[in-house]
Amino acid sequence: MTQTKLDLTGLKCPLPALKTRKALKALQPGDLLEVHCTDPLSVIDIPNLIRETGDKVEITERTEKRIVFLIEKADVAGAQAG
Repeated sequence: MTQTKLDLTGLKCPLPALKTRKALKALQPGDLLEVHCTDPLSVIDIPNLIRETGDKVEITERTEKRIVFLIEKADVAGAQAG
């Protein structure tokens, strides 16, 4: 299991969600992706993206200036079965 940090600070919708989707494709099941955003809409966009992909997301930090998501890449077979 590896953890990758993705710094998307300063990017506006839809770029944080698009770049998160691209980064998730390169991960193996069980890997973690830590995403740092400043766009307030990412609180809506990234969880919606994760619902589509079947991965797991948690907002680990939310302040006026920054939002941090921790995303766990799901097992593809398990995501399709559920």
